[in-house]
Amino acid sequence: MADHHGQQPPGGGPGEEIKEQDRLLPIANVGRIMKQILPPNAKISKEAKETMQECVSEFISFVTGEASDKCHKEKRKTVNGDDVCWAFGALGFDDYVDPMHRYLHKYRELEGDRAAAAASSCGGGAPPDHASTSGGPGAGPGPSGGSGHFMFGAMGRSDNNSSRPF
Repeated sequence: MADHHGQQPPGGGPGEEIKEQDRLLPIANVGRIMKQILPPNAKISKEAKETMQECVSEFISFVTGEASDKCHKEKRKTVNGDDVCWAFGALGFDDYVDPMHRYLHKYRELEGDRAAAAASSCGGGAPPDHASTSGGPGAGPGPSGGSGHFMFGAMGRSDNNSSRPF
């Protein structure tokens, strides 16, 4: 595995630092995601949001860097969803590989349905004769069809024998 700390931005030369605002996810978005799992009256400290912001930003860079290395070795320039799923497995996040593949499949299915609908509204063909299995945005807990607040359902799996406290 390669070390992806201190990567330079595209076109950035040695010595150019990445601005914190470009390196981190917006803290408002991080706070909003954190709040979704908490009871309505719960509060989140600024320190907790900043800590989570650092962690998720680093995690995204870590996984994306591994996927990028794979693409580089295969002489490809574009990282795709399959590369990200592969990176999850390569980095030991096995619990997330299958849920990510399911999510990716549903996402591609939805995108195909949207493209077909757009083409038919422009007179470019007939709408698909099958219903989308995803149910569209807001239908159920997410593409994995699992229960609870986690998009991929990996945290609430009954076959997970690890000793995680959550």
